[in-house]
Amino acid sequence: MNTVSEDYILAHTSPEPELLYRLWRATNLHTVHGRMASGHLQGRLLKMLVQMIRPRRILEVGTFSGYSAIAMAEGLTGDGELYTYEVNDEMEDFARQWISQSPDAHRIHFAIGDAITEAPRLGLTFDLIFLDGDKRTYAEDYEALLPLLRDGGYMLADNTLWDGHVTDHAYDRDAQTLGIRRFNDHVAADPRVEQLILPLRDGLTIIRKVGREDKGVNP
Repeated sequence: MNTVSEDYILAHTSPEPELLYRLWRATNLHTVHGRMASGHLQGRLLKMLVQMIRPRRILEVGTFSGYSAIAMAEGLTGDGELYTYEVNDEMEDFARQWISQSPDAHRIHFAIGDAITEAPRLGLTFDLIFLDGDKRTYAEDYEALLPLLRDGGYMLADNTLWDGHVTDHAYDRDAQTLGIRRFNDHVAADPRVEQLILPLRDGLTIIRKVGREDKGVNP
């Protein structure tokens, strides 16, 4: 694979909105793990994927500072909504102040809590799910979330290459690396879905839930 500088790629990618630029800087200045925010390139990809998929409802597992939620909400149209959950209550004030500044804040339902237990209580089916929570339980979270995804819907799983650690034996005892390896193997062997891994930033897996029409079953 050819190596092209990130500066070149970003110079030829649509610019991020000023709000997201300021949020990216603030996240890196005021949080310990600032690089966890999606950032310019992934943020524009998330928005474009939403525009392509045209979901009515999005579920996000792991709000962090709110960058990805704001970016995805940009792509929503009509009465589209995004539900986002963050387990770390220390991020609530930070994320909420930035989400509230978004022109799409009325579409974003932000809550502190575990999406794996809270989202099913909504009684909703989602067209798109963005999984970006605890890497150690990705496989279990995937199984819990898949029933919430409509047939033909998409799940995006972030960090699935984990800085290359998934193929580095130096990390064979690292719990997060092992969790992502297990998730990747599990999804690759799951006949209920189609999937591919994009080598973007830290790895982004796009998963499509196979629908009845894919199996030759009439609606």
